[in-house]
Amino acid sequence: MNSIIDSKTRIVSLDIIRGFALLGILFINIPAFQLVVEGSSAPTNYGGIDETIRILIDVIITKKFFSIFSFLFGVGFYIFASNVEKRGDNPKRRFARRLGSLFIISLVHMFIFFGSILSAYACIGLLLIPFYHASLSTIAKWLGGIASAYLFCIVIQLVNIKNEMVTSIATSMTTDSTLIFLMFLAGFGVSKAGWIRRIWEFKKQIMRIQLAMLPLVIGGAVWIWLASSANSDQLSLIIKLSSIPTVVLYLSTMFLLLENKTVATLFTPVASVGRMALTNYVAQSIIAKVIFSFANIEF
Repeated sequence: MNSIIDSKTRIVSLDIIRGFALLGILFINIPAFQLVVEGSSAPTNYGGIDETIRILIDVIITKKFFSIFSFLFGVGFYIFASNVEKRGDNPKRRFARRLGSLFIISLVHMFIFFGSILSAYACIGLLLIPFYHASLSTIAKWLGGIASAYLFCIVIQLVNIKNEMVTSIATSMTTDSTLIFLMFLAGFGVSKAGWIRRIWEFKKQIMRIQLAMLPLVIGGAVWIWLASSANSDQLSLIIKLSSIPTVVLYLSTMFLLLENKTVATLFTPVASVGRMALTNYVAQSIIAKVIFSFANIEF
């Protein structure tokens, strides 16, 4: 590994990871763009190479990249709010105002693309505000509690407990909204702890995390592959269950790799995608809609 990169380059590394997350989200949204333009959904029965590609998407991309994007939103909240506070302004009020602007943009974006995540981000982001002055210990306890509840409720659904009330509670706890807030809080906590600016210092600990996550990710990938091949009704739950360890492995690996100046420089073009995340997210919806409309592309 080359010399440790400086703080400025580390922020660029956030943009690079955010750029990859946006590209992953675009890839996942392609069938939804087809539905918007053509009024028909993508086929559900695949065969041959198409089936293999669909399974690989479930294993590698589904739920993972929007989770990474959510994590980076939490990181961005702390960076933004702490900078505002340093200037003597009210960080909570300024962030709430920014979320209000995001919600207004989301209303316009929903006319273009029904699958927009902007309104969810704006609303769920409000839940981060009370944590701004919370201690790292408090944040860790909340994070552990929410993550445990989320995973436990997925397991409850997987074992198919015959209790309507329990199933209903478990289902409500395992929506994407819970995962988004979980990633928001994780990103906020990591940023508040200052770990992102000290990646190299925690290299050994991060590598231990990678080793711990690797068997979980491999096991989850095999499980997803088997469930997807069998068209299991539990596929979406299995994908959710594997998403957290996979995201942890992805993030830890990318942060370590981007400590290398050569690697960071190689992916600098991707940083331009992540640097203007909101603009590019909205733009990809408009561009995709135009392409589908004029080219009559089918997937």
